[in-house]
Amino acid sequence: MTDEAAVTIDLNPREQRFYDRIRTRVAAPNPGTRSGMRDVLLMLPDLTVLLMRLVGDRRVPLSSKVIAIAGVGYALSPIDLVPTLIFGPLGLVDDLLVVTAALSRLLNHVHPDVVRSHWSGKGDALDSIQRATSWSETFLTQRIGGTLRGWVRSAGR
Repeated sequence: MTDEAAVTIDLNPREQRFYDRIRTRVAAPNPGTRSGMRDVLLMLPDLTVLLMRLVGDRRVPLSSKVIAIAGVGYALSPIDLVPTLIFGPLGLVDDLLVVTAALSRLLNHVHPDVVRSHWSGKGDALDSIQRATSWSETFLTQRIGGTLRGWVRSAGR
């Protein structure tokens, strides 16, 4: 890892993307502070917007676009494995799992600079995706895997 100074570019409001303007109003950047609850809540929209932008990029292969469309479609679909209307914020977990899986697959076929060019979230896009993917894998193996093992044990009795 290299020690490069962060470069901040201030865009004219007309040059900013619509989502970027909304995000800036909701979660004003505070350099040097730890991630707060707003950043955690904004991770799923940031990742979903990233997928949508990658779909429109001509540098992304068609097969990767199909995966990105599937991820966005699931995140935007009112039909979920864990309904948000019933479970509240916990209902966003399945959306986050699908979106991070789509991004993980996509990163193997798209140059990192292309991904970074479409990122609206704080920090480096690849670091954020890695954090979300790592959390998803931990959640799947520990939480869901533990629950399934418990069900199998109780069914075997």
